Amino acid sequence: MFDIRIICDPADTEHVVAALDRTFTTGTATVYPTRDGRRNRLYFRADHRSTPEPSWPTPEQAYADAPSISSEIGWTTRASARTPIGQGLDREYFLRKAAVLDRMALTVDGRDTDDMARAATEAARHLMGLDDTLVICDPRHYVRQQYAHWATHH
Repeated sequence: MFDIRIICDPADTEHVVAALDRTFTTGTATVYPTRDGRRNRLYFRADHRSTPEPSWPTPEQAYADAPSISSEIGWTTRASARTPIGQGLDREYFLRKAAVLDRMALTVDGRDTDDMARAATEAARHLMGLDDTLVICDPRHYVRQQYAHWATHH
């Protein structure tokens, strides 16, 4: 629980109260005029909204109907070769690339395990940056969730 104090123009009061209510769990706003009477002082008691944890599919669930790893490597290679220099690749490319790297990291063993895991995580972070997501999680879990969603709606 924490307290919030805001000073704003009277015309903005309703917008500020609505925005805080969407962002936090708030009590009733107490409103007082400022000493000069031109603005409002708003006082809130607030708490963070509890958000349900997203359900993360397992790799088996996310990649159940995925093409073979070699097929996906071929697709990403062809897609990047077809893209003219200076033009960006689309989200599908980065999702499928992150997913195939994740799948490869799950199957590799030995000396290359750490390198493959780093490559999969970096590709997943790139996808999260591309999506401008606010989700805070293991980046590879995010890729699995997004791939499962893409695969069922593609």
